[in-house]
Amino acid sequence: MSTIIGIRDAGPTGAVAAAIAAADMNGGIYSPAKEKAAARGVYTGRSQLIRRLRSLVCAAKLKLVVCVFIFSVVVLVTSRLSSVMGWVPLHPNPTTSSRGGGYTVLMNTWKRSSALKQSIGHYASCGGVQAIHVVWTDSEPPSESMKSHLEKMAFSKSQAAKKPNFKFSMSQDDDLNNRFKPIQDLRSDAIFSVDDDVIVPCSTLDLAFTVWQSAPNTMVGFVPRMHWLDKEKSGVEKYTYGGWWSVWWMGTYSLLLPKAAFFHRNYLNLYTNNMPSSIRDYVTRERNCEDIAMSLLVANATGAPPIWVKGKTYEIGSSGMSSMKRHSKRRNKCLNDFISLFGRMPLVPTNVKAVDARLEWFW
Repeated sequence: MSTIIGIRDAGPTGAVAAAIAAADMNGGIYSPAKEKAAARGVYTGRSQLIRRLRSLVCAAKLKLVVCVFIFSVVVLVTSRLSSVMGWVPLHPNPTTSSRGGGYTVLMNTWKRSSALKQSIGHYASCGGVQAIHVVWTDSEPPSESMKSHLEKMAFSKSQAAKKPNFKFSMSQDDDLNNRFKPIQDLRSDAIFSVDDDVIVPCSTLDLAFTVWQSAPNTMVGFVPRMHWLDKEKSGVEKYTYGGWWSVWWMGTYSLLLPKAAFFHRNYLNLYTNNMPSSIRDYVTRERNCEDIAMSLLVANATGAPPIWVKGKTYEIGSSGMSSMKRHSKRRNKCLNDFISLFGRMPLVPTNVKAVDARLEWFW
C-alpha cells in the first residue's frame, strides 16, 4: 500500500492571516493585491497629512518673515524720521499733526487766471480742505471783482459743513520765495503745496494726506525727481538732476517737487527764517528752483527720503518754466549750487511708493 503524504502550505500568518480571516467572515476572497492596496491607503493618507502640515508650517514661516521685514522697515523709517539734522530741530506735536482732520491748500499762481479758477473750484470740493491760500506772484494785483468771484466759488463748491477759509497773499516784490512764507491763523498743520495748473483728484489727495499723517515730518507728494553723482574731481562732487523720465527708467527718486506735495507748516518758517539766506537770494536772483530748495530743506531736517504717492495728476496749463529751453541745465546748476551752499548732500534716494491697496493686487 502506498502512502500518499500531502504537503500543505503553512499558510499566511500575522496580518495576512487576519486579512484572510476577515475576508472569509465577510464572504469575500482574499487577495494579496488587495491587502497591499489597503496598507498603501493608510500610509498614503498619512503622508498627505504630513505634507499638508509641512506646507502650512512653511506658509506660517513665510508670513512671519514678511511681518518681521515690514516691522523692520517701519522701525527704520521711524528712527530716521526722528533724527533731526536741520538748523532748527523740527518736532511737530503728534497730537496736532492732523489737527482738525484737514489741510490747507497753498496755491501758487502766475498769470493763469483761467487755471486758477478751475483749480480753486476743484480743491474747494475736496472734503479734507480747511483753507485755500493763494500766493499771487504776478506783478499786477488781481482785481477786487476777481477776488470776490474766487471766494464765492470756493464757498459754493465746498460740500463740507464748515466752509474753507479763502485768502489771497500779495507781496510788493515779485519773488518766488514768497510762496513759502509763513501763514498766520492756520487751522491745520498739513500744507498741500500746489501750482495753480495742477489738478489732483480728491480721492487721490485723501490717500496722500493719510500717508502724510503717518509721517508728518517728511514730504509726501506726486511729482518725484532724482539725482545721481555725475563725477568727482579734486574732492568736489558734481551731481545731475533727473526729471520724470529718469525716475521712470531707474525706479528711484530722491526728492519731490512741492508743485503737488504735503509738508508740515513748520517748514514755511524754516524756509523763510532759518534756511541760509544765500539760498533765498539765489532763488530771488535766478527766479527758479525754490522747489528744489524746499526739498533739500526737508531732507536736511529729516535725514530721510520723501514718500511718493502713486496717483493720477493733471496739468491744465499750457506753458511754464519747465517748458523753457535749457531747463535741465538750469536745474543741474541749481542743485549743485544749493548743495555747495548747504555744505552737504542731504538727499536720500529711495524706491518706495505708496499705493492704494484697493486698486492693487497683492500676492
